[in-house]
Amino acid sequence: MKKIRVFIIDDHYMVIEGIHSLLQYDEKIELIGHASNAASCLAFLRQQQPDVILMDISLPDKSGIELCQEVKEKYPYIQVLGLSTFDQKAFVQKMMESGASGYVLKNANKQELSKAIQMVNKGQKYLSLGASNALKSARNDQASYPFITRREKEVLLLVAEGYTNTEIAEQLFISPSTVDTHRKSLLAKFSMKNTASLVRFVTQHNLI
Repeated sequence: MKKIRVFIIDDHYMVIEGIHSLLQYDEKIELIGHASNAASCLAFLRQQQPDVILMDISLPDKSGIELCQEVKEKYPYIQVLGLSTFDQKAFVQKMMESGASGYVLKNANKQELSKAIQMVNKGQKYLSLGASNALKSARNDQASYPFITRREKEVLLLVAEGYTNTEIAEQLFISPSTVDTHRKSLLAKFSMKNTASLVRFVTQHNLI
C-alpha cells in the first residue's frame, strides 16, 4: 500500500518532534521532511512534493495563510492541512479560503491527526471540533459593530499572529507608519486601550 507522504512546517521544534512521535509508526503515513519557515518549505517543494502538508499558520517569515495560497497556486495537487493553536473563526476561515483542505488544532491526538491526513489526502475536508464550532458560531449581528475595511482586517490578522509593525508593513507593502495609523484608527473605532484587547474582541465577535 502506498503511504501518504507528509511534510511538516512549523517554527517550533518541539511541535515537529511531537508530530513525529505521533505519526512515525503509522503504517499509512510517511514523514518526508520538515521546515521551520516558509522559505525553507518552498525550497523543499522545488525538489520534491508531498501529498499533504501540515502547515502552521504563524510562521516567522510569512503568514501560513499566505503560504498556503502560494503553495496551492504552484502545486494545486498538494493538500494543505492547517495546524494551529488558534480556533477562532477568522483564522479557520482565512486558511480554508486560501486553499487548505482542513484545519486541526495542535492538541489533536494521534487518531485525529491520522484521520485528518487521510481524509484530506482523499480530497475530502476535515475540521477539528474546535474549528468546526468556531465557524458554526459565527454571529449574524456584525452590522451593529464599527465597519472594518479590508486593509484593517489584513493588519488585524497579522497582529493577531504576532507580527510587528515592520513585519506587517513588509508583507502588505505599506509603511510601518501606515500600519500604526491603522492600529490607532481601529483602537479609536472600538474604544479599546490596547491592541491585545482589540484583537481579542474582534475575534470573539467574528469580525475578521
